[in-house]
This record gives sequence, structure tokens and C-alpha cells, in this order.
Amino acid sequence: MKILSSLLAAGLAITAASIDGAKIHSAIAGSGEPTVIFVHGWTCDSSTWVRQVPAVARRFRVITLDLPGHGQSESPKSGKFSMDLFARAVEAVRRDARADRIVLVGHSMGTPVIRQYARLYPQHVAALVLVDGAVVLSQANMASMAEFSHRFEGPDAAKNRESTIRGMLTPAAAPALQEKIVKMMMTPPNATASGAMAAMGAPDIWRDDPIDVPVLGLYADKSQAANRDAMARLFPKLEYFEIPGTDHFLMLEKPDEFNRILLEFLNKLK
Repeated sequence: MKILSSLLAAGLAITAASIDGAKIHSAIAGSGEPTVIFVHGWTCDSSTWVRQVPAVARRFRVITLDLPGHGQSESPKSGKFSMDLFARAVEAVRRDARADRIVLVGHSMGTPVIRQYARLYPQHVAALVLVDGAVVLSQANMASMAEFSHRFEGPDAAKNRESTIRGMLTPAAAPALQEKIVKMMMTPPNATASGAMAAMGAPDIWRDDPIDVPVLGLYADKSQAANRDAMARLFPKLEYFEIPGTDHFLMLEKPDEFNRILLEFLNKLK
């Protein structure tokens, strides 16, 4: 309830687009071009961006959404998850909001989601912001990710899932923040955890195709997700920053510094 109250205080109007008959929860705040769409990561939800929305909405129109099967959005009727599905959900929200050119900000799994969106709907993409998300995976890592997804099925699913989530966190995130993150990420059904993890192992989303729009990389301190050489090759117009003393959820750990770098990037696009 505190997160919802914070979002409402930021002036968000709650909306609901749909894809393949499933409702997609989203919210809009602020005004100004371009429109900035925030995309959360694996088993997270739009509250991931609670510290960004008020700051960014003072200068730009901001849209947050819950991806299919996450937060308040419905799961796909087919039960199948993919990066195409997530990208199409973003497109449904964009279309419903009547936004033309957008900046996509994607955290963790949200990075391959917005990259896939840029492939499918390049005419709408003004820029991308990658937040501590991978841009390359080896064949072995793709296979292991698909295999790993089965850990979130069956009687040990909850235990394995919590262990995986806690393994993403270090003391860089305060204990109270860690517990909020764990609670958020344990909320979606196991089918979402398994299906979304398997979707990240699909080889076609890791193609080596450059995207020629302005790109900001915002990464944790000495991030394991970062690959500077690959990023420079895939995103010729890349700006890259690491925020010292941060972990995977850097936008919640050091929001003031995160917001400053993000707004500087956005202001250059105007």
C-alpha cells in the first residue's frame, strides 16, 4: 500500500491496455516529450521505479507497466512467455497512451525486453536506457538458463526461487530494501518465474545486430552483467556509467545519482 500511495502521490493515472485478451496494468504521469517508458525485470513489477517516477515526471511524460504475469497484469492465456510477448505488451501500452517516439528504460530482464521492442518497432524508439542488464549470452549460458527455469517448478519452487533472488543481492542494498525486493519478486506465480526465465534463454533474442539510437548504460558497481566491448559494438551511440557502491537494484539504492545521470541523458534528447 505504501508503494501504491507513493505512485498515486506522483500523479499517476492508472490505465489498462490488453494483449491477446490479457489486461496489462500501466500508469501515466507528467507531460513533455519524449515519453519515457520504464520496464521492470524478472518477477519484479512497476514499483521498481517508485524512486524515479516523481523526478522524471517533472520534465517528461512517464509510463510504467507490469509485464504479463507480473504485478497487476494478467498472465498470457496460452501460458507461454517470450521476449516478443513482453515487447508486444509494451507496444500495447504505448499505443493505448498514443505516444509516438519513446525512450525505453529496462532493468535486468527489461534490457532484452526493450532491445526486442527496438527490433520489432524501431519507428517508435528515440533512445534506450539499459539498467544492469545483459546484452550478450554464450550458447552455454542460454542453455543453462532454460534448464535453470525448471527449478521454479514443483515442490521446491519457492525455496529455489528465494535462494536465486537473495543471490542477486549484496550488502550494497540495505537490509530493509533487500526484504522489500525479495517480497516483490516472490509475488508472481511460479509459472511466471519459470516461463520468464526460460524466455531469457531463447537464442534469437541475443542476436548480434546493432541498434543505432542513443543508448545509456547505467550499471552497478563492477557489474557482472556489463560487457563493455559487446555494448560498444551493439550500441554505437553508447554512453556508459557505473554507480559506485551499488548492487543490481541501483535505481533504488542510490536514486539521486541514478536520476541525475538519467535526466542528463534525457535532456540531451529534447
